[in-house]
Amino acid sequence: MISALIRISVRRPLVTIGVGGLLGVVAAGITFNLLDSALTTDFRLAGRYESERAAALLEDRLRGPEKLAEIVIVQSPSLTVDDPAFRAKVEAVHAQILALGPETIDGGIDGEPLHHYYQFIAARAFLSPQQQEELHRLLVSDDGQTVLMYYTLAGSSVEATENVEAVIHVVEEADAADDFRVLIGGDASVAFENNELAAEDLERGEQIGIPVALIVLLGLFGAVVATLLPLGLAVAAIVVALAAISIIGQLFQLVFFVQMMVVMIGLAVGIDYSLLIVSRFREEMGRGLAPRDAVMKAGETAGRTVLFSGATVVLALIGLLIVPASFYQSLALGAILVVIAALAATLTLLPAWLVLLGPKVDFLSIPFLARFSVKDADTSRRGLQDLMTRAVMRYPIVSIVLIAAPLLALSYFYFDIRTGLNDVNTFPDKAKTKEAFLLFEEKFSEGTVSPAGYLSPAEIVVDGDIGDPRVEQAIGRLEQSLLDDPAFPVPPARLEVNDARDLALLTLPFPGKPASPEAAEDMAALREQHIPAAFAGIPAEVYVGGLTAEVADFYGIVDFYTPIVFIFVLGLSFIILMMVFRSIVIPIKAIIMNLLSVGATYGLLVLVFQKGVATDLLGFQRAEVIDAWIPLFLFAILFGLSMDYHVFLLSRIRERYDESGDNTEAVSYGLRSTGRIITGAALIMVAVFGGFAMGETVVNQLLGFGLGVAVLLDATLVRSILVPASMEVLGKGNWYLPPFLRWIPELRVEEASGEN
Repeated sequence: MISALIRISVRRPLVTIGVGGLLGVVAAGITFNLLDSALTTDFRLAGRYESERAAALLEDRLRGPEKLAEIVIVQSPSLTVDDPAFRAKVEAVHAQILALGPETIDGGIDGEPLHHYYQFIAARAFLSPQQQEELHRLLVSDDGQTVLMYYTLAGSSVEATENVEAVIHVVEEADAADDFRVLIGGDASVAFENNELAAEDLERGEQIGIPVALIVLLGLFGAVVATLLPLGLAVAAIVVALAAISIIGQLFQLVFFVQMMVVMIGLAVGIDYSLLIVSRFREEMGRGLAPRDAVMKAGETAGRTVLFSGATVVLALIGLLIVPASFYQSLALGAILVVIAALAATLTLLPAWLVLLGPKVDFLSIPFLARFSVKDADTSRRGLQDLMTRAVMRYPIVSIVLIAAPLLALSYFYFDIRTGLNDVNTFPDKAKTKEAFLLFEEKFSEGTVSPAGYLSPAEIVVDGDIGDPRVEQAIGRLEQSLLDDPAFPVPPARLEVNDARDLALLTLPFPGKPASPEAAEDMAALREQHIPAAFAGIPAEVYVGGLTAEVADFYGIVDFYTPIVFIFVLGLSFIILMMVFRSIVIPIKAIIMNLLSVGATYGLLVLVFQKGVATDLLGFQRAEVIDAWIPLFLFAILFGLSMDYHVFLLSRIRERYDESGDNTEAVSYGLRSTGRIITGAALIMVAVFGGFAMGETVVNQLLGFGLGVAVLLDATLVRSILVPASMEVLGKGNWYLPPFLRWIPELRVEEASGEN
């Protein structure tokens, strides 16, 4: 199949390049026009989860699409709310926000008409003493120098994220006008600024990763043209994948983070796959083959390895599609699409370019670098790699202990991991929404429930005959139970009932930070204790929705599906490697070694980000929690990527072993012949991932650092030391396949480089 595909591309290279160029132009146009509308900041779970059921019931039978609330903070360094100038400032900002019109601002928070403190003064006579006390605490700080203004944005959550830009503009102008400090915070403004920060991180990652990748490629090839080919193919794959994301997103909106995932993974695998083909092509040209024959030979050998490697990554990522959360599914889909696009470009466009260029692939060579470039298959040279391999294989047990022990020690810190969701508090200090929430916590978090609890309350949805006395009594019992529990210091707001009187909403201001693990524990108490006790035997269904409910459901999904994805990926990897190498020992070792590097990566994440070891030195932020989605996502990505190096190396070792029967020489030969290519490919991935780790948001730092460290560990310590040492210890046992499994068909993969 690969040979046929490459043969078509080689026979008609101009047609292939023309079709590819046309596809690229169309893909760029689709991306430019449709990408923004394909992405969302909403993280959705499958409809069977309680928070999603609650949201669907409220949308269908009570209030329509959920409205997002925002707060605007006005603070004076010297004036208080009693000063006329303070009042004038607040009312001026309020008037400008309302002037944006009903298409932007939709009434008050939760239907309340009060937006700010001075409206509260006018309405105070109509409120009970308890309402007056609670509203005063929510609207003005104890020192009287800070007030909150509450607004509800018009439209759905997606539309609100777009509408909030106008409100942000008003707030920024008011903040710059005089001595008053004016800030905005809320789900929509945080999502908007998060998108802005992500775009900056994406640009920064490209600015760092691409130049470093070019330097590595120049070191490997010693020629400008050969260097630019892999980068050009990676960019083409990214553009096509983004176009596919744009189209799919019109039917099923994808989480905005998918854009960064496509670029990051696309650069890493796109450059690596092309690197293997180009290096093999140059080797075959060095042996005297004509360009057409050299391309075909490269496709039959390195091309097969690239296809297998890409398929392994895709199959590992399919495991994430099992998880019923839009975040995982979006990231997995983006990574899968860009890997497939990179494979397609590498096996069609690249052969066409190579056959046209021929010897000119070395055009614009740099003399000093060209002397040391990977250009031939001379594996007789005894370099540093060979000396290290022989030392490792002379003392294999010592080598295994010296490397495995530190990796296991690092893995131990994984047991200290504290997962959660990083929020606006981990934004860079320049972020205005972070500034707003820090002020928010400083001035308004001393009471029973902070304003965040009112912005993101728990929504208790009762589905049943609300007029039934038994249901009414159950609601009363629930309200009283919550009043008696000190964990819920503020009573639920008034009951809302739909016109059909078959659905009711009880809004509960929630304590703590809505996305924190502690809030999730309070949610568990509400769901598992208070509601079952109040509604036992009552003909009604009760669901709890809202942000904290969604977070709690998400934590449950991660806990439940993590072992399923692990078993899926590990089992699939075992079967594929067993078929490739006709051995059960090789896949078992590969899995153990990959788990070692993944475990060490998890431990380093905890040490650096949670415990703060070398955080300042590396330029990272400390984080109270590791985002709950990261460990599972890292596992799937890393298991797919790390299999590349095992296949590249072990296929070469197996070929030599079949020829000579000398295990020690086969291992030494395999490492010697693939060492520079694998090291270069790993350095490119580390450069790309490291570029994104230099971003300002802690999520990108966590992800980029985790991916970069794992690839570095796998391509150095694991490949250079653990693989040869373990193969020396096991000897012929490496290739053991039980007789009862010898019926399994062989999935042969040729070597990545070197002679046949």
